[in-house]
Amino acid sequence: MIIEMPELFSVEEAGHFRETVRGYILEGHSRFLLDFGACQFIDSTGLGVIVSSYKKCAESGGTIRLTGLNDNVRKIFELTRLTNVFEII
Repeated sequence: MIIEMPELFSVEEAGHFRETVRGYILEGHSRFLLDFGACQFIDSTGLGVIVSSYKKCAESGGTIRLTGLNDNVRKIFELTRLTNVFEII
């Protein structure tokens, strides 16, 4: 399932994302591709929600992959070493 990330992924959007992904997992989905093509900014709350969603997916045998990261967003993932956790395509 492809999920398009918002332009600004911070506290407000993160809560909505968490509930959406949890709903999809409860429906039986466990493989997600997060498309960051439109995303210009992500904060620590956004990162935390993605990591917690990843853990939920992993518990279900699924995974979360990332795509479309611009240089700024990619740098955040690199600085936090989350590039070692997520497959970026």
